[in-house]
Amino acid sequence: MKILVYGAGPLGSLFAAKLHEAGHEVSLLARGQRLADLREHGIVLVEYQTDTQSTAQPQIVTRLDPEDAYDLVLVIMRKNRALEILPVLAANQHTPNILFLMNNAAGPGKLVEALGAQRVLLGFPMAAGYRRGHVVHYLIGAQPGRDALIPIGEVDGRITPRLQEVGGILASMPGFDVELRTDMDAWLKTHVALLMPSLAPAMRAAGRDNVRMAHTRDAIVLAIRAMREGFRVLRALGYPIVPKSIGKFEHLPEPILVWGFQKRLVDPRIRVAMLEHAEAAQDEIKYLADEFIALKRQTSIPTPAMDHLYAYFDPDAQPMPEGSAWIPMDWRVFWLTGCILLGVLLVVMLVSLFL
Repeated sequence: MKILVYGAGPLGSLFAAKLHEAGHEVSLLARGQRLADLREHGIVLVEYQTDTQSTAQPQIVTRLDPEDAYDLVLVIMRKNRALEILPVLAANQHTPNILFLMNNAAGPGKLVEALGAQRVLLGFPMAAGYRRGHVVHYLIGAQPGRDALIPIGEVDGRITPRLQEVGGILASMPGFDVELRTDMDAWLKTHVALLMPSLAPAMRAAGRDNVRMAHTRDAIVLAIRAMREGFRVLRALGYPIVPKSIGKFEHLPEPILVWGFQKRLVDPRIRVAMLEHAEAAQDEIKYLADEFIALKRQTSIPTPAMDHLYAYFDPDAQPMPEGSAWIPMDWRVFWLTGCILLGVLLVVMLVSLFL
C-alpha cells in the first residue's frame, strides 16, 4: 500500500518513520525549513524515556497534486490546519482512504462535506512529541513498555474491511497497536472534554508549568470540575463517555482525584505529553476549546469551572499564585459514606442489645 503522511510536525514525522521502519512505501509531505531539515538529516527521532536515537529516510514530497495516487493518506496535524488543506485533498480523487489522526470536538461534518464519507476515517495518534531543531523527541502511549493503542473508526461506526486493512498497517508500526472503534466521534469528543476546556487552561492558570500546577490545588480542582462539566455536556447531547474507563472518573471523590493529579503531574513524562506538546500548539488548543464551547451552548448545562478557566486563554491573564488552595474541595461523598457506615454501626449495636 502506497502511503502519504500529510504533515511533517513531530507526530507526522514519527508516524512516517515508524511506517518506513515497518517496511511500507511511505512519503512525507513537508515545506519550508522542515523540508530543508528533512532533506539534510532525514527524520531524526529521540525516544524520550530511553534517549535512543534513530533515523529514517522516507521519500520527501512537497505537495499533493490532483493526479497523485496514494492508497492511504494520513493527516496528522492540528485540527485548524487540517481544515485548511481540505481543498487540496478534495482536488485529488486518487486517494480513496484519508485517515485524520487528530483532535476533533466538532465531529466529522466538515471533513465529510469536503471529501465524502466514503473517503474519511477518524482516529487519534496516541503519541506526543516536540521538535528541537531538526530532532523530534517523542513519547508513545501512556504506560512504559506497552504498545500505544491507536483508536480508529469509520464515520458511521461500521467495522469495514478497509478499516481492518488500515488498522493492520498502523499496527505493524513498532510500539503501536490498533483498536477498531464503533464510536470514534464520541471518543474524540471525550478526549477534548478531558483536555482543551479543562486541563489545558488550568495548566495556563498554573503558569504553564506541570510541577507548579501540582502545587496549585485550585487549578487542579477547577480542571477536575471542568472535565466533569464537559462530560455532562456530552451526555446531554446524547454522546457516551468513552472509553468506559474514563466514566469512572466521574464517580471518584474529588479529594482523591486531586491527590492523584498532584502525584501524576510531577511525572517527567507529563512535560512531554502535555506541556512541550501543548506549547507548540496553543492555537489548536484554543480552537478546540472553542469547538467544545460551541457544543456546550447547545445545552443548558451550567459550566462554572469551565467558564472560569476559559479566561486563562487570554494572553494577558495572570496565573494563580503557586500553592493557591482557596477553593473548598467537595467532601460530600466522604460525608455520605461516613453517615452510611455510622448508620450501619448503630443498627448493629441496637440489634445486639435485643439479642
